[in-house]
Amino acid sequence: MTEISATTRHCVLIPSYNSGPLLARTVLSVLAHARPVIVIDDGSSDGSILPVQEMACSEPDLEVLVTPENSGKGGAVMKGLELARSKGFTHAVVFDSDGQHEAGDLPRFLEASRRHPEAMILGVPVFGPEAPMLRIKGRLVGNWWTNLETLWGGVNDSLFGFRIYPILPSLEIMRAIRGGRRFDFDTQLAVRLYWRGVPPLNLATRVCYPAKTSGGVSHFRYLRDNLLLVGVHTGLTLRAILLLPRLIRFRSRPPLIYP
Repeated sequence: MTEISATTRHCVLIPSYNSGPLLARTVLSVLAHARPVIVIDDGSSDGSILPVQEMACSEPDLEVLVTPENSGKGGAVMKGLELARSKGFTHAVVFDSDGQHEAGDLPRFLEASRRHPEAMILGVPVFGPEAPMLRIKGRLVGNWWTNLETLWGGVNDSLFGFRIYPILPSLEIMRAIRGGRRFDFDTQLAVRLYWRGVPPLNLATRVCYPAKTSGGVSHFRYLRDNLLLVGVHTGLTLRAILLLPRLIRFRSRPPLIYP
């Protein structure tokens, strides 16, 4: 199990909205590999946070933040980042609550972040045979636009939610923009951190899609959220044109590699 570094203080943020029984399972799997953990319940109505709250009564490295209204994934993560910052943490792992991410990779991600505290650590999904083909092909479009917006600067996946962010620049960026509060959060923050000079470090990690019979749930709505992402990429691309000299300069940086 990976403990907190003395020089960079990490925590794990798990945003959750109506995640069902997978939430408690995810929290237990994360605690087995990294801690402390902060769960942000984003206005859930399914009671999924109750067993986690009970768990927190006897687990000092687990904290639960409950918000009365749903604010979207980005809004929930931002609340978690604010709380983590107030507690003196410098970096936050964002880990989805739906059982898709590989908790066993947490030590590897944390070690990469400790070696490169200046970087954002970006998970790159390795899909299994159960992954929806529509989801796999659809993200290729978003990744192409993200590469354009960063001039192919090394953000290998624009949507995957398993990441480590440096907290202070992330908060400064999120406070300065109106968007990024829903499923556009991962794209917005990765691109804007890159523009700010935060280098990406990509790590491959397995992703699975739990069956609905085992509690698998997704709140992604193809039409609604893809339209949101179209608008986001349009705005980011226009902004990237103004930043072209900076992006060209960033291309001369050597890529970060771990190990």
